[in-house]
Amino acid sequence: MSALYPLKFKTIFKDKIWGGHKIETYLHKNIGNLPNCGETWEISGVKSDVSVVESGELKGQSLADLLEQYKDELVGKKVYEHFGNIFPLLIKFIDANDDLSVQVHPNDELAKKRHNSFGKTEMWYVIEADPGSTLIAGFNREMNEQEYVDALNSGHIMDILNKEDVTAGDVYFLPAGRVHTIGKGLLIAEIQQTSDITYRIYDFDRVDDKGNKRELHTQEALAAIDYKHYPDYKTQYVPAKNEDVHLVTCPYFTTNIMDYTQSTSKDYSGLDSFVIHVCVAGEYTIKHNDMAYPVKMGECILLPKTIDKVELKTTSGFKILESYIQ
Repeated sequence: MSALYPLKFKTIFKDKIWGGHKIETYLHKNIGNLPNCGETWEISGVKSDVSVVESGELKGQSLADLLEQYKDELVGKKVYEHFGNIFPLLIKFIDANDDLSVQVHPNDELAKKRHNSFGKTEMWYVIEADPGSTLIAGFNREMNEQEYVDALNSGHIMDILNKEDVTAGDVYFLPAGRVHTIGKGLLIAEIQQTSDITYRIYDFDRVDDKGNKRELHTQEALAAIDYKHYPDYKTQYVPAKNEDVHLVTCPYFTTNIMDYTQSTSKDYSGLDSFVIHVCVAGEYTIKHNDMAYPVKMGECILLPKTIDKVELKTTSGFKILESYIQ
């Protein structure tokens, strides 16, 4: 077997009714003939869209192939024991040129029972936000199922949802069960469990180019929703230069932000996990075993478990979301 190295994958582009052009204009990705691009899947083990290695000796191999071959050498012993040949995280960029549907995702237990799938807990990092952009996370008051159904059926669903003003750099953690939507004008990096199960609650009565409304999952959503009200939905953190700042820890991923103006080095030998870098600003080069792997804004790179120590070289600075499983 070839030795593992820092891995980049071919971007998977997704045309969405609400998508726009920031993937192309801001992240400088070629969306080809797509009329718009709502999402890119950068690292995916979802069966319908498994990522393929872009370059190096393993070019052309899928993430699923790599897991079968390398097992815990790729993802870590504990991770492999728990997830087997399914890569546990899905990394996306999302461009909302219009509001996404109001939706909710099931937790592991419900997703396993209904779909034989993982649930979907996720987090958002706001890369860029148009002035006045908003998003929805959770309810704006204590709620129960009957009150929720009454609001939905009477056309007042938006009145009970928690709307937040958003600016670049904001972070939102969305555990499975939290009703949410990404608002118009937001470009977001998303880190989530490997799952593509979404229950669409409300879609603003939109129709597609054939005049059809998108399917709603009203009944399915009822058992999935967390009806509690929380005092704060935004993840609070204090930005800092040239040090790692913790953002989120949950059973599915831990994410830090690295906002550096200078080169640095990382020692991951204490982690029993792969590491993913999502570059949301600037550029840098990963040095490992006398090889150089350039990474720029809008790119992601997977560091296999067997890679313990790397140097991150930069002249212009970078901002990275660093994720792994603890």
